[in-house]
Amino acid sequence: MAKATAILWFTNQTRERTPMPTTHNAPFRYDIVGSFLRPDVLKQARADHAAGIIDDAALKTLEDVAIRDLVAKQKAAGLHVITDGEFRRSYWHLDFMWGLNGIERRASRTGYMFHDEETTADTAVVTGKISGENHPFVEHFKFVKALEEDGQIARQTIPAPVQTYSEVILDRCDGQIESLRSVYPTDEALIDDIAAAYRTVIADLYAAGCRNIQFDDCTWGIYCDTDFVAKTGMSPVDIQKVSELGVRLNNLAIESKPEDLVITTHVCRGNYHSTYAFEGGYDPIAPYLFAEENVDAFYLEFDTPRAGTFEPLKYVAPGKKVVLGLVTSKQPGLEDEELLIDRINEAARYVPLENLYLSPQCGFASCECGNKLTEDEQWAKIALVKRVAERVWG
Repeated sequence: MAKATAILWFTNQTRERTPMPTTHNAPFRYDIVGSFLRPDVLKQARADHAAGIIDDAALKTLEDVAIRDLVAKQKAAGLHVITDGEFRRSYWHLDFMWGLNGIERRASRTGYMFHDEETTADTAVVTGKISGENHPFVEHFKFVKALEEDGQIARQTIPAPVQTYSEVILDRCDGQIESLRSVYPTDEALIDDIAAAYRTVIADLYAAGCRNIQFDDCTWGIYCDTDFVAKTGMSPVDIQKVSELGVRLNNLAIESKPEDLVITTHVCRGNYHSTYAFEGGYDPIAPYLFAEENVDAFYLEFDTPRAGTFEPLKYVAPGKKVVLGLVTSKQPGLEDEELLIDRINEAARYVPLENLYLSPQCGFASCECGNKLTEDEQWAKIALVKRVAERVWG
């Protein structure tokens, strides 16, 4: 995109707005990934909506109440970032894809295969040219933005562009590939349109006052696993080529972004009902992701030995920030504070301590079923992250 075009991209949609003064932004010393456990009343409401018992308006009213309550709890916990907990979604990723023009929801043959559990079965099918106008997540963001107070920033989480690309090129339901290739005979045209669609959504979020967007990206977690072919049924790949494609697509979607828009990315190996999908250190993808992706910070899973050592952090580009996901959202037990501090200091061998931050390794409910812990246990995890961060950084 030419520089003048990029400037016009945002300027046309923000001409009427006075820029929000930015005195703070992500990442924060004690931070979160974004999703929270859904309250039972919301789970029941979504089930009733799916069954046709309540309509869209009734569901939204109940979602609004639940989100207001969640944001109040985030504020009470002392968090500087607020999210809607992804309460309006079924999945962390697919709902966003379904909101793009040219992509439809379809039932898949099977769910995603995790370590000891299969997820619910849905996918995203390309049925027309992909674009990002009028994405429902923009209205979702506006609701959270209105709840901001001094010292807080509303975050919007969305799947990374390459996550969308990776989903729509799969063969997870009958006719998925045929439908894709009837619209996009080549991958290059598909990549260009996904990037353009994201730029549209990002521009609309920016116009709505968003200054912090997080790309959630599990594609990298797949390629960390040397056994991913057997686990997924995918064909073998050239790690360098797929990594370069992922970085290129993600960067295309955010090129020439405004200086006051912080875009970060979160990488993990799957998070569904307290189980995982992949394992392996960041070594295969670190020279590409950490060195070349033009995000402001990396939120990285490091809560178990499955994520490997901190050594791949040596590839993180100078000045980039790393949020260490050392506290697990999958299990209720609290980690030892001294051990967490030791691990932060170990990571500081590769990234300066002033560029390190702390969070859970993932959200508490990447899908609406949520992980296997209670709401009280969830908030105890958040409190632990805050305590440790304050001990390390003051």
